[in-house]
Amino acid sequence: MKMIQDIIIAPVITEASMDRIANKTYTFKVAKNATKPEIAKAVEVMFGVKVDTVNTINMRKKAKRQGYTSGYTAAWKKAIVTLKPDSKTIEFFEGMN
Repeated sequence: MKMIQDIIIAPVITEASMDRIANKTYTFKVAKNATKPEIAKAVEVMFGVKVDTVNTINMRKKAKRQGYTSGYTAAWKKAIVTLKPDSKTIEFFEGMN
């Protein structure tokens, strides 16, 4: 059994993700092997909200270069979680607007 701390790694704080907060849509970095039902349950337990839908995206690694050295960024998984209209908002994100 996975712990909720192992499923949800971090919130994604970007300009696009902050614009989605008005629609009760939040973005998280999640474990690569996490499924949509696991992500939904983890968000519900961690923040005390009701989840409507979960969309996941596997983010590919990107080539990066710093002077002579070249390498890749890490590949990761992103989850976009939409809450039900009657659910309360996630207070963690409200302070960032």
